[in-house]
Amino acid sequence: MNSTKESLHVVQGVQLARPFQVRRLGHFGINVASVDRAYAFYGRLLGFEISDELDFGPRVPDALKAQVGPTRGLFTRHGTDHHSFVLFPQAAMAASNPHYSKFPRLNLNQITWQVSSLREVVDCFDWFQAQGLPVLRSGRDTPGSNWHLYPVDPAGHINELYYGIEQIGWSGYSKPMLMHGIRYTQPPQIPHRSEFAEVNQGVAQGVSLTQGYRRHEQPEEVFDVGGVLLARPFKISKVGPVRLFVDDVAAVVDFYQRVMGLAVTEQVDVLGHLCWFFRANTEHHALAIYPEALRGALGLQTTHSLLGFGVQLGSYTQLRQAVDFLGQAGIHPVDLPQALSPGMGHHVWVQDPDGNLLQLYWEMEQIGWDGKPRPAARRRVWKNNPSTWPEVIDPQSDSFMGEVFLGPLN
Repeated sequence: MNSTKESLHVVQGVQLARPFQVRRLGHFGINVASVDRAYAFYGRLLGFEISDELDFGPRVPDALKAQVGPTRGLFTRHGTDHHSFVLFPQAAMAASNPHYSKFPRLNLNQITWQVSSLREVVDCFDWFQAQGLPVLRSGRDTPGSNWHLYPVDPAGHINELYYGIEQIGWSGYSKPMLMHGIRYTQPPQIPHRSEFAEVNQGVAQGVSLTQGYRRHEQPEEVFDVGGVLLARPFKISKVGPVRLFVDDVAAVVDFYQRVMGLAVTEQVDVLGHLCWFFRANTEHHALAIYPEALRGALGLQTTHSLLGFGVQLGSYTQLRQAVDFLGQAGIHPVDLPQALSPGMGHHVWVQDPDGNLLQLYWEMEQIGWDGKPRPAARRRVWKNNPSTWPEVIDPQSDSFMGEVFLGPLN
């Protein structure tokens, strides 16, 4: 894209090369063989909490209903965002969305990027249309209440650009579905009424604020996590980064750099293959792109385009305790090169029931005003085997920097 004066857009008083600015990786999702089996891993074991359920059955063509099996999908969260991680039934998604038949290796549901205003979503939609860039759908999601559009990268991965998402507070209830009286299939006319006004209208119409979903289970809280009793000895504080295998690296890099506006932090050689690391804010990377040829060198047997994704835990102590906790449940680390994750300190990889790789970590290098990563020679040195990790480590200058977890731990 040519960043001439004529091509610049004013985004909340700042001139940019596109009419939006990605602020963070908001949420992420995968399509799985069995939602119940996956939730036993991601929910009961790792602590993602259900915020809403959605039945995809009505979207499946009648001729295919008998073949797809269960159609329930789950929206889950680790904090107050309505959802930070979704689990959807793979067979039902493939049957109801022809996009997946074009990209058979696709098991991602979406990669979601947050912008900071509704105007950006509206202007972004017009900009994508004018550029002739594919957008699968747009409007407003229910449940979740987020205004959005869904662009697609050249490898078929579905991205979402969104403004605003429902917040679940002290009561633990999600917004009642009766509050979603209007189905938006494109961005709205702006200015649009506030969320507070929408809720007030629902209350005036007799909708009870406690008709939404609330967690039914009350697991036994036996672990002291920073002075709070929790059901497991750690707390997920952030989702990401996301790591993708692609065939055409140049085309995918161009999409995330030029179209989506993510910044390249660095390129790293991993076992003879050049890999790209993008950031959305100050974190070293929220997205990593790896050439498909690297898969064989890593000895990975899955054929999905998702190499894996990360979840950040609240502290180094929590990470060590999570390794022991998962080990007692029969989940043991998978050995992968540290070069896959530049800018990250101690971490472990584990496998979910579908064979997807999940990375647990606590520390992510932060990039400052000059946009430069820490020199490799000055990064933390550690070993892959968690049994060799010391109980206490020295801090880096940015060990506790970056996105902060807001609210109580549970």
